[in-house]
Amino acid sequence: MSTSITATELARKLGDLLGRVRYRGESFVVERNGVAVARLEPANAVSPPALSVALAVWSGSGLEDAGFAADLERVNAADKAPKNPWAS
Repeated sequence: MSTSITATELARKLGDLLGRVRYRGESFVVERNGVAVARLEPANAVSPPALSVALAVWSGSGLEDAGFAADLERVNAADKAPKNPWAS
């Protein structure tokens, strides 16, 4: 199902409408003077991969980094709260 919009509305809200088309899969019929002149719809209808496919890719991505947890601990220990600029 397509939503009808005016050419003026398209011009004013182009970024928002493109986001709705890309991320929500919505489509729009653009009208000028009450006559349909164009259709705005997703360019390709590729659905996102299933969770099982994503998990398989992630699981097969390689060996884990043994030093990563130690690096996170070191960064966390070095992190200090900012000083209060209003304190005298």
